Order: sequence, then C-alpha cells, then structure tokens
Amino acid sequence: MRLVAEQITVRHPGAPTDALSDLTLSLGAGEIVAIAGPNGSGKSTLMRALLGLVPLTQGQVTLEGRAIDAWPRRALADVVGALPQREEPAFPLTVAELVLLGRWARLGPVAAVSSEDRDAVSSALTRCDVAGLESRMIDTLSGGEWQRVRVARALVASPRLLLLDEPTSALDVGHEMELFELFQQLAADGLGVLIITHHLNLAARFADRLLLLDHGRTLAEGAPADVLRSDTLSALFQWPVAVTPLGDGTPQIVPLRRIGVTTRDMTPPTPKDFRS
Repeated sequence: MRLVAEQITVRHPGAPTDALSDLTLSLGAGEIVAIAGPNGSGKSTLMRALLGLVPLTQGQVTLEGRAIDAWPRRALADVVGALPQREEPAFPLTVAELVLLGRWARLGPVAAVSSEDRDAVSSALTRCDVAGLESRMIDTLSGGEWQRVRVARALVASPRLLLLDEPTSALDVGHEMELFELFQQLAADGLGVLIITHHLNLAARFADRLLLLDHGRTLAEGAPADVLRSDTLSALFQWPVAVTPLGDGTPQIVPLRRIGVTTRDMTPPTPKDFRS
C-alpha cells in the first residue's frame, strides 16, 4: 500500500500565505519516514492533508492510486491508523473503551464487541507498555500513559499505514526508545510509518527518510545522514548546532550555546563522546 502526495499546496481560509507549498511526499510498505521542522512549519497540516481532512489548493493525495477524498472514511480508517497531535475526549472513557474506538471501522455503530476485539485491545496495550490499565479512566492517566494509550488505539485495528503526530511527546527516554523500536519492528513487518517529530536524534536513528519542512516547503529530503547537516539545521532552527556521527555513522545533533559561551563550549563533540 502506498500513500503519495504530489505537489500539494494548502492555504487556510483568510491566511495570507500557504501553509504547505508544492510539497511532494510518499510513504510505502516497510518504510519509516520522519517529518521535522520548526514550530509552525506545516507539519500537522501535512498530516491532515494526507488524511484528506483539509482541502488542497493544488496537487493531489492518493492512496493506492485512488484520490484520498474518494475513499469512504470507514474504508480509510481500516487501513490507515492515525494519531493527532492533540485531542480532548468528549466523554469519560476507560482505557479499554478508548483503544477499542480504533476498531470502529470494523465494528460499525451497533456491532457487538467480540473476543477478537478484546484480544486486539489487550495486544495493543501490551505492545505500548500500558498493559493492566484497561479499567483506568483516561482522565486519571499521566501524560506519558495517555500518549502510549493513544498509540495503542492507532495500532489496534492492525492498519497497513500509520501516521503519527508527535507520538513521543510527554514520554521519558526509555518509553521514547521503546516506541521507536516498536515502530521499527512494525516497519520490518511491512507497515508504512510516518512520524512527525521534534526529536531529530531519534529520527536520525530510526527513519529511512527524513523530510525537513520550512514554512510549508521542503527544505531537504533524503537519508538522515544527507539531510542533517549543521549549516542546514542552524539556519532552519535559527540556533547553532553541531552534528557528529555515532559509531555506526548515524548523525546526532547537539545544540550549542550562544550566550556566555567559551571556546570549549563551541567545540563540537567527537564520535568518542557517544555510543550507538
């Protein structure tokens, strides 16, 4: 299954400039594609455009060669799992009830919940390290628990593509790594995974391709080692950074100090300072 955006442009009503401009992107089976850029660069708008949730000024988004807005929403939800950046639940739900909502495309509005559905919920919670929370009310969860439960909901229907907007926000280092390793395992099993993230170092270690957005335009795209360059990143984020490789050559980004810096502070770290 392949999702393709071809030269898409999005301008929100009343906005003086485009939110996305002439952007092309593809996601296929077994790939991990990361999207990064400063706040306001169009990352969340891109995800909504890929899901057919915002009108395009020009260009098209297709899934398996079919226009995304021609897909019935239930059929689309059955093959594409999505995690928005923000959401506010309208009703009090248990964790199990929230995750089960990820199977609505298969269940429909009145179908009875089967043992297969319950097993899928249990499996998704286990994979996201929140097993045992099924009966908890979602408003009692910590920020990290809430985020992992939401990822479980995106996985519960066994989608073929997964679109995730900041899936590791509010997570500690261990759970960040745990989820990225899960995404890598899912891709190895044939799932296509698109991750919008501010964690450039994690994107560098796990993504097959990385796209940098700057004011809605593609600044750079390709393998992380080709995209993550100190001059490019320093200009994009308006902050000096150093880029140094891990032992396996994976680039890692270190922000430098601008105020009260010493010569030692401005010396980029060397590969021996890191372990892969």
